[in-house]
Amino acid sequence: MPTLTIRPFLNQNIKKNSIVHYTLNKTVVSFFNFIHWFFFIPFTIVLISKGFDSLQTITWCISMLLFLYINNFLAILIDKKDEIFYGVLGLFGVFAILQYFAIFDITQYTNVFFESFHNQLYFILIPIISLIVLYYLNFKFFKSNLYLDAGLSIQQDDAKTENYTWLDQLGSLGTFLKNDIRLLKRNKRSRTTIFMSVIFLFYGFLFFNNPTQSPVMGIFAGIFVSGGFLFTFGQFIPSWDSAYYPLMMSQNIPYKDYIKSKWWLMVIATVLSTLLASFYLYLGVHTYLLIVVGAIFNIGVNSHLVMLGGAYVKTPIDLSSGKGAFGDKKAFNVKTMLLTIPKLLVPVLLYGLGYYLFTPNIGLVFVASAGILGFAFRNKVFQLIENIYKKEK
Repeated sequence: MPTLTIRPFLNQNIKKNSIVHYTLNKTVVSFFNFIHWFFFIPFTIVLISKGFDSLQTITWCISMLLFLYINNFLAILIDKKDEIFYGVLGLFGVFAILQYFAIFDITQYTNVFFESFHNQLYFILIPIISLIVLYYLNFKFFKSNLYLDAGLSIQQDDAKTENYTWLDQLGSLGTFLKNDIRLLKRNKRSRTTIFMSVIFLFYGFLFFNNPTQSPVMGIFAGIFVSGGFLFTFGQFIPSWDSAYYPLMMSQNIPYKDYIKSKWWLMVIATVLSTLLASFYLYLGVHTYLLIVVGAIFNIGVNSHLVMLGGAYVKTPIDLSSGKGAFGDKKAFNVKTMLLTIPKLLVPVLLYGLGYYLFTPNIGLVFVASAGILGFAFRNKVFQLIENIYKKEK
């Protein structure tokens, strides 16, 4: 919600109800909601042209669009209220676990539920009532916090000193590592990144030992399981330091040490994630080897690619907000998109080449070899990234 946009209205003769309605309705016309119309409306027209009942099909289309806006207002509450966030996350987690272990398949019921909006016209009352209730809850929540000394206030915390003197032996590299550790501990956005990295550890359950998936997609899962922190943190280097980046740019800082500190942070996190993912040994040694090899590729290749892509991102980060842990639409550009392709495509191609031409173990060797080769040339890549930093400066 646009907090900075709301504040100026409080000094004017405008009713609070009007301010809250205006702010909530702005989210309704968001591009990310409106873009779905371009799927549902043409799809509805096609269904009608194929002989489906016009009234039933239009009712179904309206119901689906209403669910989009239910998601919109639910997402706002999830972002603002932790108890709702953890409640929704826990609910989906329970359904996912029950389905994975073939105890209860929720999709058998969701299929019937969403089809009912086509077969039973009165079912449209469900999303209408749900949308009204969610809008009311959002309205009530934001109106109750529409004060400069309440929901719109800038939070201030007591400063705490953390020296980490044991890193002093690393010189300027240790100084940068201290800043990164403090950043990860103190700020909401960076803590959200750590939380999302833990969620990535369980990503493999969607692919490993899944008969519907191609066997070569196992390495795809291995890349994500071990590289959750690498992807969520590394793509925003140096944006994490945007609060004091202008000051840093005015100093004669050693860029190489700055880059190496970020790289070492991602390496440590990748190794730690790989160790924490050892519970995948329950699914077999080869499954865990996919994660280990994925970690080697992440350290040797993907760590360089995410830092290379981050060098072209010029979007500052609001560390006090937990939003955008997966990415930022403003940070998207052609260069970062092109650098994303080899992160995921190259290991899959290498593993598939070894898997189908030789054996699965040879596929693992191919991917690991690429990671080791990338590690050997890391200084050359650091120099390339350093040159980009200097050019941007």
